[in-house]
Amino acid sequence: MYKMSRTKRYVLTAMCITLCAVLPLVLHAVPGAGSTLLPMHIPVLLCGLIVGWPFGLMAGIFGPLLSSFTTGMPLMAYAPIMMIELAVYGMVAGMIIRIARTKSQYANIYIALIPAMILGRVIGGAARAILFVPEAHATHLAWFVSSYFITSAPGIIVQLVLIPVIIIALEKSKLIRK
Repeated sequence: MYKMSRTKRYVLTAMCITLCAVLPLVLHAVPGAGSTLLPMHIPVLLCGLIVGWPFGLMAGIFGPLLSSFTTGMPLMAYAPIMMIELAVYGMVAGMIIRIARTKSQYANIYIALIPAMILGRVIGGAARAILFVPEAHATHLAWFVSSYFITSAPGIIVQLVLIPVIIIALEKSKLIRK
């Protein structure tokens, strides 16, 4: 867990929530980039890993909500699903990073990041199946795997590469401290 004041935790969380609205705006200029590169996922995962699970949970809930209200992305019909999925990312990443105790900071980050990403996708898919039962593809396993793992593979890779690099860079620059 990183040492920081409560005020700093709220400010960093607010920044992550804001990034959930700004990053999609930048990437949606490229067709299909939003569903492929997953721009909201990065700030939520960073928030959970750096600030802690309650704040990662808040960023996961309020980030898509703010983005939906201010930019129209995601559409209001899909915002609840994204809120559930991203809330799981922020919460699980923040919970696991607290208990990960290896000698390698990179290992600790991946130990928290990978289960959060998998669990978030599974729960997001389940939420979609429950909330959109009339849609035939919502409960179809092939659609779920394609949408949540194959189409988003570039975004998953970006997250796995970029998030540890950002955290280590923030530590080395002493912007966050253990």
